[in-house]
Amino acid sequence: MVRLRSAIVGILAAALLVGCTGNRGEDVDMQHAAERADGMLDSVLAKIEPSVQWVHGPTTSGTCTVTRRRTIMTVVSPQRRGSFLGVVDRFWRRSGYRMTAINNDAVFPAIYARTEDGFQVGLTVADKGQVHFTVDSPCVRHSEVADSTSPATASLDPGAELIPRPDIHSDFWSASGS
Repeated sequence: MVRLRSAIVGILAAALLVGCTGNRGEDVDMQHAAERADGMLDSVLAKIEPSVQWVHGPTTSGTCTVTRRRTIMTVVSPQRRGSFLGVVDRFWRRSGYRMTAINNDAVFPAIYARTEDGFQVGLTVADKGQVHFTVDSPCVRHSEVADSTSPATASLDPGAELIPRPDIHSDFWSASGS
């Protein structure tokens, strides 16, 4: 029984290690994954016209994953949310991303997708029309992760502990007409 239990523990440990060092991540470390995530975020934000203002959200990392975030500071009105999500959805699909979930809630819609190389991307709409983008890396080789070098297009009060609600008006995205 002890041998069987040891064998099972060994198999499970090997499976976990393969998950963290499998083909996708063996040549990629967390810094490179963070840079790839930044590129994905830069690309989708560049496709949004008219452009929106954004700030960096917190970067978080685990033992083998990294998450980059961007928060939109431009108010996206309820009347424009469908258009906003449509722009992002079409771009992600054209980029080869596979949609994994779509939440069509009128107030808090969201879309989630996965890239061929295992990155998870998400767009969520929160209170006051604030849009959040998130990119989660697959499991890659552990390394230090530097701050993003992509310059934010909106500024935050240096003393702010949290990202405030969106407060930048856009004649298009903040408009109440359809």
